[in-house]
Amino acid sequence: MKKIYLLTLLVGFLTACHSEDPLVNPSPELSDPFTTIEIDRIIQNVFQEEGEFDWSQVSDEVLWSALVRSDSVLTIGYQPSSTEETTLELSAINIADPTWQSAKEQLINEVIGQTERTSVLLEEDETLPYFEIKTASFAAVSYLRSSPLVRYVEPASYYLQSEEPTPNQRVASKISCSYTDNASVPTADYQNISPNVKAAWNLYSSGITQAWNHSTGASITVGLIDTGTSPNQPRLGSEFNDGLSQNRFIRKYGTYRDNNSADGCGHGTRMAGIIAAPRGDDGTAVGVAYNANLVAVRGTSDVIISSRSEKRGVADALKLLADRSDVRIISMSIGSLFSSGVVKDAVRYAYGKGKLIFCAAGTSTNFTTWTGVVFPARMSETVAVTGVREGGSYQRCNTCHTGSSVDFTMIMQRSDPDRTALTLPEAGTGLSTVGGSSAATALAAGVAALVWSTDLSMNRSEVLQRLKEASDLYPSRNRKYGWGNINAYQAVTGGEAVAKNNE
Repeated sequence: MKKIYLLTLLVGFLTACHSEDPLVNPSPELSDPFTTIEIDRIIQNVFQEEGEFDWSQVSDEVLWSALVRSDSVLTIGYQPSSTEETTLELSAINIADPTWQSAKEQLINEVIGQTERTSVLLEEDETLPYFEIKTASFAAVSYLRSSPLVRYVEPASYYLQSEEPTPNQRVASKISCSYTDNASVPTADYQNISPNVKAAWNLYSSGITQAWNHSTGASITVGLIDTGTSPNQPRLGSEFNDGLSQNRFIRKYGTYRDNNSADGCGHGTRMAGIIAAPRGDDGTAVGVAYNANLVAVRGTSDVIISSRSEKRGVADALKLLADRSDVRIISMSIGSLFSSGVVKDAVRYAYGKGKLIFCAAGTSTNFTTWTGVVFPARMSETVAVTGVREGGSYQRCNTCHTGSSVDFTMIMQRSDPDRTALTLPEAGTGLSTVGGSSAATALAAGVAALVWSTDLSMNRSEVLQRLKEASDLYPSRNRKYGWGNINAYQAVTGGEAVAKNNE
């Protein structure tokens, strides 16, 4: 049995060839890849040692093994040889520029030519510098990882799949699409407010209902990337403008597979409801920013960004929202244990366009105890949010991840773990409940819309600073909970007064 090993992070391109050199003396082809069980063990070792996982942290053989054990599709991020990735501004580059085109074409031609055309070009992105090749060649993997023209090389679709008792991403994914609508909700968990909607208990705990005296999110557009929105929920359709919610719009798009915007999971519908459900007259739950516009994009099939089509779907959704000048805030209650170069590029593209990007720190049942903040919430370009229970002391929600990358927390769970945030059901009137860092992220995005609506001249940094100053741990930062719980009332008023909770 081959020795299982873990290589440290690649430092530079020690065997890099010049951009004009052909692929001379390529690495010999291998025929005995690691098994999925072996690959999963190596990946888990990386998590345990580093707290995160990126394909650059393993050897060529491990990466190649993951490639051939999945769909044999490689994603390659490229750059001209004179470019340093640390200074790369993805929102400002033009990949149609001859230097970028030359770098891409050289890589494609070398791989296809030197593998005797057994490698096939599949996709070229029109905006971001990456492409996909289908190949089973170890020599191609080795060459690409040594080239100064390459920023990253990744298997497009590999995720933890061992049947041993190691963490499996799909556990949380299945749970995230299981909801009970129109269930009995304790009357103590909401208050009826005008015209006829229910304001959830945690909207009072977070100062959101008090903040409505100063802002309702008007003139702000929030972008949501999730599993879509239900066509059977009129509050996210023909009744989006109702009661005290007026003069706003909702747009729905799909970038995942068939470009359908319909929610096949239920998660996206509930996040949309938390952010912007109308303050109408049918007895449903009201959203945080009930006068904000909403652009909802179906980028995934569930909350785990794992497959090739989900990575592309999320990246395309980020580009779509980044290119809309009206969108200021992006909410992503989705994520992955694995970093993805494609998604990372798209996050940086949107960040370069001035977007304030909120991401869920992670929600799971089986692997909360050994992994911290998930991707892309752990990126410096995003704002990581997790959920905590009500009460004076900080306790994470039963399924929420914490860690040093967390920026903010939102109250979304009572002492009873089954009593969480209220939102819209998939169809009709009634209530649904939803928890985890997903709900916390949508709540924080809604609060940001309330803050930005008070002064449309503010930029992303100024809004973020208002949120920090209105958080109850500021100016200190906790290693697990960041700046802590945001008080929406203090955030929209700039700290003029302290909110009175539970009024």
